[in-house]
Amino acid sequence: MRLFAAVLPPEDVVLELAAEVAALRKLPGADALRWTGRPGWHFTLAFYGEVDDDVVPELSARLARVAHRTAPFALALRGGGQFGHGRALWAGADGETAALRLLAERAEAAARKAGLDMGEHRRYKAHLTLARSRDAVDVRRYVETLDAFAGRTWTVGELVLVRSNLPRSGTPGEQPRYDPVGRWALGGAG
Repeated sequence: MRLFAAVLPPEDVVLELAAEVAALRKLPGADALRWTGRPGWHFTLAFYGEVDDDVVPELSARLARVAHRTAPFALALRGGGQFGHGRALWAGADGETAALRLLAERAEAAARKAGLDMGEHRRYKAHLTLARSRDAVDVRRYVETLDAFAGRTWTVGELVLVRSNLPRSGTPGEQPRYDPVGRWALGGAG
């Protein structure tokens, strides 16, 4: 199964972001982007790719330990940016981003210890993907609009292992489906 570790923003934070994205989608050229649906909004900590079913219990046990060792922390959505000359438009993070980065590093280390090939380590950049494009798109106006965006601060209280089910129908605009496989409270709470 195709898996990744993530932090999921709470519903009220998602609603704040949804209002911002609705405004972005009214800007000229917005139809050149494939917009990520609300169920797909998350901070990916570590992308694991295809994971054999027999590895999932070991990975889950290691992620549970990661969550137990990580204290809850404050996070907010703020600003935005782009990767790959407009191939990805994203909302950024503010607050205890060092704690988010540490959680990402620990989620990656957990996968390596569970025997997953994580490839070359890359420095973590906290972002929540809003839209993608197959071609380079000038997204400067979108990024400028996002610069003023600041969502409310919330306490990140759990680490989530998510299964990504890619679209199979071939229907234009079909979104991936995301299903939590495991959830662990940070700091051993709950």
